[in-house]
Amino acid sequence: MTQKIALVTGASRGLGAAMAEELAISGWHVVAVARTTGGLEDVDDRAKAASAPGGLTLAPMDITNDDAMRHLCRSIFDRWGGIDLWVHTAIHAAPMAPAGHIDVKDWDKSVSINLRATGSLIPMVEPLLRARPGGTALFVDDPRAGESFFGAYGATKSGQIALARSWAAETVKTGPRIVIAAPAPMATAIRARFFPGEDRKALATPKSEAKRILAAL
Repeated sequence: MTQKIALVTGASRGLGAAMAEELAISGWHVVAVARTTGGLEDVDDRAKAASAPGGLTLAPMDITNDDAMRHLCRSIFDRWGGIDLWVHTAIHAAPMAPAGHIDVKDWDKSVSINLRATGSLIPMVEPLLRARPGGTALFVDDPRAGESFFGAYGATKSGQIALARSWAAETVKTGPRIVIAAPAPMATAIRARFFPGEDRKALATPKSEAKRILAAL
């Protein structure tokens, strides 16, 4: 089998959706994971409208569900034998709040999605990446740790990237390759919540950043 296979977690909106679409247009077959079925279908519709030669397999599921993700990874192995790329963009952006007023539900959700799920997925996905020469995992940095009112998001996002950096250090000689990208500020729904009233015309688009990051791989 010569077609490259990508797994995109968080593929229904923002940079993840743009990544899935661009990969499909470039000839990759993309396993697109997100909780929002409608968002995944929109990505698939756009890829088909662009006559994308790669195509998508839609997997509407919650990355915090270990059993579901384990089953998905096993299914990927059984069908394709591995993957060439994992793009992990799934994130929970908790509302901005002073550290002394963080809602415990928002905190728990941030830890569950941003930290725990990442730590659970790496052992599941690593064998799939090692099964292919040059297997690569791509993470997206957004350095907000220590900034005012970014407590839940900043702490858990920086923890996620710290885990990715540890994985990168451990696999220099053995693979897979771990890449941490730093996108330019983008006109996404998450950024609009963090910076309401910002001039969105001055921001990059997820599509342009997806193209730039994928080209650099």
